[in-house]
Amino acid sequence: MNPHQRRPTARRRQLLQTVFAGLAASLVMVAPAIAQDPWPSKPIRLVVPFPPGSSPDVIARLIAEPLREALGQPVVVDNRPGAGGNIGTAAVAKAEPDGYTVLFTINGPLVTAPALYRKLGYAPLKDLAPVTLVATSPNVLVVNPAMNVTTTGAFIDQVKQSAGKLNYGSVGAGSSAHLAMELLKNRENLDIQHVPYPGFPQVITAMLGGFVQAGFMVPAIAMPQVKTGQVKALAVTSLQRSPSLPDIPTMAEQGLPGFEVISWQAVLVPSSTPQPIVDRLNTEIVKAIGSKTVQDRLASQYFTPVGSTPAELSARIVSETKTLGAVIERLKLTLD
Repeated sequence: MNPHQRRPTARRRQLLQTVFAGLAASLVMVAPAIAQDPWPSKPIRLVVPFPPGSSPDVIARLIAEPLREALGQPVVVDNRPGAGGNIGTAAVAKAEPDGYTVLFTINGPLVTAPALYRKLGYAPLKDLAPVTLVATSPNVLVVNPAMNVTTTGAFIDQVKQSAGKLNYGSVGAGSSAHLAMELLKNRENLDIQHVPYPGFPQVITAMLGGFVQAGFMVPAIAMPQVKTGQVKALAVTSLQRSPSLPDIPTMAEQGLPGFEVISWQAVLVPSSTPQPIVDRLNTEIVKAIGSKTVQDRLASQYFTPVGSTPAELSARIVSETKTLGAVIERLKLTLD
């Protein structure tokens, strides 16, 4: 043995044991204090997987302000657009589940994307935890006035009488507008041809020009044209009449029970986010949705405020995935 490497004496060993025991006790005392660090203690990132100015972006910013006031921390909207919302959604699905990354999105990335994309990069209800459904908005079935119909039943009859000769416009394969008409076609055995366009303004132009005779559209685009008489609204695709469109009957009222294809906005977080954080987010967002300021702004966008439990949002995702997934499978649609 090297003479300079002496074994510690019994007294020295006892002293070292005492020091280490004290250090261990200190760490045990500090750990709960770290674990109990109140949430939130820093800014929250609200990821919107669509560009600035889009409908989810507008509504996310509307919710962010009262959420900031309630939580006492900045709520920063982070636009992460791309691939129909899938890029930003995947980013949140892979984020740390600590309550500081929150997703504000529409139904597409959660409901239809799993059926449309073979390589999605996330599984909605496996990688994300629902917080609340924020608001809903129906599609509106509109037609060129030249069709001379005033009800959905009359529209269906005319399509059947002109099998294969009429067209409908949408904003692309897999869009809500496309799937709504395909669902109607399947239920009523209709033969009407699909013509996709880059956006709703182009669909409107095509309808005014007589290139397409019908289509499902979001109210914000359809209603200005309806009010001027350039197109005619036949029905909304919600199960109940929309409070912002009280004079337009539902598809269900016109002989199509259970017909529902709506747009909605919702909040989710990465799975494994602590339940107390999910509960707090749910409480504060639902409270914000209930305020008159938020409700008035939502109504101006033709959205109906909701505010749901996480379980209710989860059930909606499961139900719509089943219904619209079957349409996508029947059409053999893929987008990658």
